Amino acid sequence: MSPAEEEKSLPLPERWPRASKFALSAWAAAVAELVTFPLDLTKTRLQVQGEAAVRGSGAGTGQAVPYRGMLRTAAGIMQEEGLTSLWQGATPAVYRHIVYSGVRMVAYEHLRDSVLGRAEDGSFPFWKAVVGGMCAGAIGQFFASPADLVKVQMQMEGRRKLEGKPLRFRGVHHAFMKILSEGGVRGLWAGWVPNVQRAALVNMGDLTTYDSAKHFLLLNMPLVDNGVTHSVASCCSGLVAAVLGTPADVVKTRVMNQPRDKQGRGLLYKSSMDCLIQTVHGEGFMSLYKGFIPTWMRMAPWSLVFWLTYEQIRRICGVSSF
Repeated sequence: MSPAEEEKSLPLPERWPRASKFALSAWAAAVAELVTFPLDLTKTRLQVQGEAAVRGSGAGTGQAVPYRGMLRTAAGIMQEEGLTSLWQGATPAVYRHIVYSGVRMVAYEHLRDSVLGRAEDGSFPFWKAVVGGMCAGAIGQFFASPADLVKVQMQMEGRRKLEGKPLRFRGVHHAFMKILSEGGVRGLWAGWVPNVQRAALVNMGDLTTYDSAKHFLLLNMPLVDNGVTHSVASCCSGLVAAVLGTPADVVKTRVMNQPRDKQGRGLLYKSSMDCLIQTVHGEGFMSLYKGFIPTWMRMAPWSLVFWLTYEQIRRICGVSSF
């Protein structure tokens, strides 16, 4: 058998390992995103309510804070906008995760196995896991930033309708084209800096914690590489990711949701640092943790669904465990 025929006889994951891992991680991420998306919408609404910069600009004058707390926010959305509004913006969110999760998972495994390298005993040092997680998250989020921008802005359309403001978008495609026409290609990457910062922190919590916790459990506890180990590791990763990522997530959401001029420049914040300073000065430090509970309650099940799905479909498709 010639080398070409031998290569064709190999299973698909062995012929195209990175492409296979990209597809499997995107599939797992899409499942997790759809299951937990209502919590993401609730979190986004909480993070922009009572925004100090909006009050200072006069845009929110005379308007009471519409929601307080996660449960009342979710109940208010269902009562005032309908049950399906809890999935408003889900399409660009899935698009975003196909790119984001696919790139970050492939990048992390490449960094772990080929660039940073494991220790002689096969373990992966914690500091290398931190570097690998932050770099993989930043790279993945940079490529996915346009879809994330559309997702955040579409999530706020229901609130604009209740406030009597005209809707900005008719759908995902219209949102992309409108942002592109108003701000150019640069406009699609509005808010990419806090976006990438958040992704680096979240993946330091998610990828680093999951990988480190999983292998710690396998090496030090009487556990095997199965769903129980994956569940415990994913719960740890979801909590750490929420603690590290929520402040950057608040800043990212506000920067991406702010109104912009014809050149695509923000009217409320000059940069992510300006947004951070205004938020802390106007609303206090704990405002950076607005939406922490829904963030954590979303990240925990998201992480659980994603990692269980990802590990299982890797096993079914003949790909080695993460």
